[in-house]
Amino acid sequence: MSLNPQEKFESLGLSLPPAPQPLGIYKPYLLDGKYLYLSGHGPVQDDKSLIIGRIGEDMDIEAGKLAARQVGLTMLSTIITNFGSLSKVKRVIKVLGMVNCTSDFLKHPYVINGCSELFAEVWGQENGIGVRSAVGFGSLPDNIPVEVEALFELY
Repeated sequence: MSLNPQEKFESLGLSLPPAPQPLGIYKPYLLDGKYLYLSGHGPVQDDKSLIIGRIGEDMDIEAGKLAARQVGLTMLSTIITNFGSLSKVKRVIKVLGMVNCTSDFLKHPYVINGCSELFAEVWGQENGIGVRSAVGFGSLPDNIPVEVEALFELY
């Protein structure tokens, strides 16, 4: 018997941070037919604080990857808060990962793997991995190390 995505997540024993509320003029998500667009999310922690820092300056690559995983958890929280279950998502279509890093940092995809690996754990290899871009930026809002936006297909 295989577990559905919500059950898979619950079996991981991870905690979800609260779903973030917009701090600007935008929607955290938009539903268009069977497509769910999530706006850029940052690494919200369980106490609502953000992970802060620039990769290559304030934190190393492994801390950056963990921050990307935390962004993934924040995105899962938005889905559950607004749609009730991760099992309503059929698959991940696209992920855009933005890494706040020094100009000599070159391992953006490795950092964003933190989010992508979480999605693969929840929805499986076939449905949890979509197309992806991982790019570096000189800064991100509030000096967060990672921001991710994504597109999902719903059932």
